[in-house]
Amino acid sequence: MNVKIVVLDGYTLNPGDLNWDGLDRLGECVVHARTPPDLTLARACGAPLVLTNKTVMDRAVLSRLPDLKYVGVLATGYNVVDVACARERGIPVTNIPEYGTASVTQMVFALLMELTHHAGLHSDSVRDGEWTRSIDFCYWKTPLVELHDLTMGIVGFGRIGRSVAQVATAFGMHVLAFDQYPQEQVPAGVRMADLDTLFATSDVVTLHCPLTPETKGLVNTARLARMKQTAFLVNTSRGPVVNEADLARALNEGCIAGAGLDVLEQEPPPAGNTLLKAKNCIITPHIAWATRAARARLMQTAVDNVAAFLAGRPQNVVNA
Repeated sequence: MNVKIVVLDGYTLNPGDLNWDGLDRLGECVVHARTPPDLTLARACGAPLVLTNKTVMDRAVLSRLPDLKYVGVLATGYNVVDVACARERGIPVTNIPEYGTASVTQMVFALLMELTHHAGLHSDSVRDGEWTRSIDFCYWKTPLVELHDLTMGIVGFGRIGRSVAQVATAFGMHVLAFDQYPQEQVPAGVRMADLDTLFATSDVVTLHCPLTPETKGLVNTARLARMKQTAFLVNTSRGPVVNEADLARALNEGCIAGAGLDVLEQEPPPAGNTLLKAKNCIITPHIAWATRAARARLMQTAVDNVAAFLAGRPQNVVNA
């Protein structure tokens, strides 16, 4: 049987530098670059297998797709799918659990390096002629911060959190970590801590927790007030983990030294987002996951997930 597979929003995964051959071999694959909400039902209708990245498949959508047998999320986070509704109908929902660990770790330190050394700012100043006009052999436009002997606090100590800890240790940093589930084995050089201690003690707080009702707004005025004035916040997890108005206020009032964000609560952000003009705030457009190597791993796992489902052995199911 040539099963129909519909990809609702394939462009960000594959803007043209990868291919869909793996899915093509498994069935009749129809790939849409993007799917607006008013076309989700029409495009998914009649397809037993539907893959989505950010296109929402809530109860209203799922309940009107009688032929649906499988939903594959082309990401690690799966909050775009009503997994409870899918479970009620016996529809497995799968995700891609670990394709981006190395790339996200790299992005954490890219943001942190920019916060501590401002390479981009100084490069721009050189191109603008400041070094040419300088009477000294060197200059710096902001304080330069060394990471060695500083403390990194990691909120969420799964695969990515542990990878970040390894790199932080290589920089000579002390590492504190918090995870809502008890850690049986903690790597050497890492100390588990409660959230209050972590936020109060760390020079860098980096977020690697999933978006859940418990973590939404986890970083708020109260927690920001616990941080050192010299501390940095990095978020490469999910935007709503941070209360954006509270963070903007903390940055503008000098409560913390800076923030590096790859995710925001609404993506793309509206023009009036308070963080877009906040002091010492670096924002990148959700690209931590997007190296070609990471996307190629994601694509292969998505194909493997579909193949496993068709073989009657579904894997990476998040709503079992």
